[in-house]
Amino acid sequence: MAYRISTGSVLPRFLRRLGVSLLSVGLAFALTMLLQPLFPYPFLFLFFGAVMVTAWFGGAAAGIFAVLLSTILVDYFFVPPVHSFSISTTAEAYFFAFVLCALAASWISSAKKKSEVALQEALDHLELRVSERSAELLKTQTELAHLSQVLSMGELTASIAHEINQPLTAVVTHGHACLEWLSADPPNVDKARQTIERIIQDGTRAGATISRVRALFKKEAPVKEWLDINEVVHELAIFLRDEATRRGILVHTALAPGLPKLKANRVQLQQVLLNLMLNGMDAMDDITDHRKELVISARAEEANVLVRVEDSGKGLDEQNAEKVFTPFFTTKPDGIGLGLSLSRSIIEAHEGRLWASPRPSGGAILQFTLPIRPRESDG
Repeated sequence: MAYRISTGSVLPRFLRRLGVSLLSVGLAFALTMLLQPLFPYPFLFLFFGAVMVTAWFGGAAAGIFAVLLSTILVDYFFVPPVHSFSISTTAEAYFFAFVLCALAASWISSAKKKSEVALQEALDHLELRVSERSAELLKTQTELAHLSQVLSMGELTASIAHEINQPLTAVVTHGHACLEWLSADPPNVDKARQTIERIIQDGTRAGATISRVRALFKKEAPVKEWLDINEVVHELAIFLRDEATRRGILVHTALAPGLPKLKANRVQLQQVLLNLMLNGMDAMDDITDHRKELVISARAEEANVLVRVEDSGKGLDEQNAEKVFTPFFTTKPDGIGLGLSLSRSIIEAHEGRLWASPRPSGGAILQFTLPIRPRESDG
């Protein structure tokens, strides 16, 4: 069965090549017979064209067959003595030169065609490989895009958890404190009332944080208002007073009076300040050889308001001064490394700048600037 299929495929190809040889050489012979009376010597150039065409379309074997046919026709009809297969002595060199040129034309044409076919096959193979590689790269790109989405969702989840954790922890802490005030004999109603007010403040701050995250998904701009930075610092100093007392930390404020009001999102600015102050407190947890103090200052500086949070903790070297703002970089055993990164993003969204540096007397300084705008820029 295989032999029949092979024969069936070879025979038509052989006949087609034989037909090309006969057609091209026959056409060259007819034209040469018409043109020969115009020339005093045999005009044989059309046979070279026939041989080249045959070798190009039919291959080397068909080209050789065309050379054979051309040689017979030229010998019989054009080389003296004509109408005879004998060759005169004077025409031998001319005839053999024709045969050699015909063979050379056949070889050059078939070799050129073979090279072109090989080149086309190589290009087709290359195109196929490029197509396959493009498909593989597209698949890899899709997988990387999916992985990027997964990582982004993980980072976003960690970010939300970090922002919500602080006010919720404060709510729980104040709730326990409220129970203690109410369990006293007699119950300390005033302290319980103050603690409940703080719980309300923390709950409101947690709700505002969630609202800010929802606004982020809706691509809504955060609501900004004119606020007094000294007031914000004072509120947070009172808010963290009990926590500082529990840790044995002295909190000082150095606020320049009469600072111009800033246009900012209050919740975001509170989040940044709270983060910087808690980071300063955490840095002093292991300090036992000197006094623990946290200093929050605010002053005007050219066209900005500068806010500084200084601690007397273990300090910050120059190498880590910039790394602390890298997402997921942390020096705390239980930290996730998102607080300062988020704080910098918030300050930069307010067209400000947040950076860290070592404190000359020991500890670290975290400070940020916010631009002062004229009140006419509102709206």
